[in-house]
Amino acid sequence: MPALPTSAQRLQPAARVLFKFPQMDFEMAIWEMTSLLIAPKKVFKSIYYHKRECYFNRRPGTKTKNTWHRPDPSFTYLLSFFLLLTAFAWGLAYTPSFGAIVRLTLLFVFVHFIGSSLLISTVGYFVIGKLFGPNGAAASLAGLRGSRGRRRGAAQGLFMQPGEKDQLEFGYCFDVSNRAFFPLYLHLYVVQFLLLPLLTRSPSNFLATFLGNSLYLSALIYYTYITFLGYNALPFLHNTELLLLPILIFAIMWLVSLIAGWGIVMQGRSVEGLFWGV
Repeated sequence: MPALPTSAQRLQPAARVLFKFPQMDFEMAIWEMTSLLIAPKKVFKSIYYHKRECYFNRRPGTKTKNTWHRPDPSFTYLLSFFLLLTAFAWGLAYTPSFGAIVRLTLLFVFVHFIGSSLLISTVGYFVIGKLFGPNGAAASLAGLRGSRGRRRGAAQGLFMQPGEKDQLEFGYCFDVSNRAFFPLYLHLYVVQFLLLPLLTRSPSNFLATFLGNSLYLSALIYYTYITFLGYNALPFLHNTELLLLPILIFAIMWLVSLIAGWGIVMQGRSVEGLFWGV
């Protein structure tokens, strides 16, 4: 019986892909970014069909690479580049020195984007499979969209080759987190930057409060919905509609904040939070 590969051996192929720039599909990454705003379901449908194509077109006698995770970091690199440009814009407008701009750039790319994506994907990797897998708590509930008997069992793997059994892969969780971050980036790093003079007009200005709170509500709804679509695309997870419940909580908080006249930008100092550590 052949020896099983170690964790380091499993990560070596993924690490090598990080530096193969000519093989990266940046056109696909641009298409995904556009689709995430217009028709986000198409993004994860393309991942599903990519998985099927890799599985059914594999050569006999070879190890299949039909992972849900697509080993192409072009989306991550492209979004990091956009964050780099955005950090320069924020820095030139609101920071006093070149050193502060550099620190802000590192903060945006490696903490806000990469760091948060790693954190969320790690939580998703260890929690989603246990909650929504065949033996999870959500699996015991009646199907929210009808019977899920056709869904197969799931195992977990870290960038592993799935073979004949579907797995929740850490790489796929990271893909979902990255794609969910893109609309968050557009809302809070681009649109908020353009609207900031209006959003900080006056703490008692209802229009500024409404626009600011609605901007953050929209960002969180997009993030939650795209995260749901990502895990809902996996045919072995059950009742993933429960991942949409935070949207109801966000909507209630938004309504309460407007009634109380509390603005997340002015009273909540959310913009100062973006500069934390700088």
